[in-house]
Amino acid sequence: MPSLILSLARGAATSPFKRPGRPDAVLPPDRATAPAARPAAGPLAAYRGICGFTEPDALPVTYPHVLAFPLAMRLMTRRRFPLPVTGLVHTWIEITAHRTLHPTDALELTVYADGLTPHRRGTEVTVATEARLSGELVWESHSGYLSRHATRTSTGTGTGTGTSTGTGTAPAAPGPVLPAVAEWRLPADLGRRYGAASGDRNPIHLYPLTARLFGFPRAIAHGMWTVAHCLAQTPRPHLVHTVRADFRAPVLLPGTVTYASDGTRFQLRDGEGDDARVHLTGTATHRS
Repeated sequence: MPSLILSLARGAATSPFKRPGRPDAVLPPDRATAPAARPAAGPLAAYRGICGFTEPDALPVTYPHVLAFPLAMRLMTRRRFPLPVTGLVHTWIEITAHRTLHPTDALELTVYADGLTPHRRGTEVTVATEARLSGELVWESHSGYLSRHATRTSTGTGTGTGTSTGTGTAPAAPGPVLPAVAEWRLPADLGRRYGAASGDRNPIHLYPLTARLFGFPRAIAHGMWTVAHCLAQTPRPHLVHTVRADFRAPVLLPGTVTYASDGTRFQLRDGEGDDARVHLTGTATHRS
């Protein structure tokens, strides 16, 4: 697996020279791959602990994303990748788990960029991840990452305001207010703790100062932590088959959020009522 430290250093060095929003930008056809390997026990235990997964014989449905993150970083920090990796914001994810995975599974991982899309706040790249077991596709995902930059309105010749996903579906509407299940108090160091467990040390998640460099008043929680912690609360998380989650507003750290769910749909929001700010919406379906 490629070194995250080297990828982060390369990303910091190359990001200032990249100009997002260029109309002629294209994605390189590269694929980053890693040979079959079992998840390391220590990092997996740390991830389970920070996210709340308690099933020892099942791999959390979100964990292949974590395993493949170094590959994604290697891909997105290459010189030919058109967007600066520093400050990229995860905006949505879709996961399909074709079967329950286990800590003893030796997964073969592949990551590739699947498209560039204009966004009202910049440019969004779709990154696809595939996990195979003895050549069989057992898990896959598409994720959107936003590079924020100045754009023109959709009435001109600029980037417009639309968004799309790698699977051709539009982001889901926020939907109705779901019944509250629990209130979560999130500590200021949550981003640093999750970053240590997952390897995702994007500076927007670490400290107020590093987050302010990218326009956030304080550090923000990792989107993948919010999804994972929500899924860990669902009944039988090892049987989750599909997940769609949209990250609608940053969760500032420290902070307090309400976790809400009706069994299939889930939300993270501030407070109650129609005026509550929704940070995350999602759906999860289970295998029977």
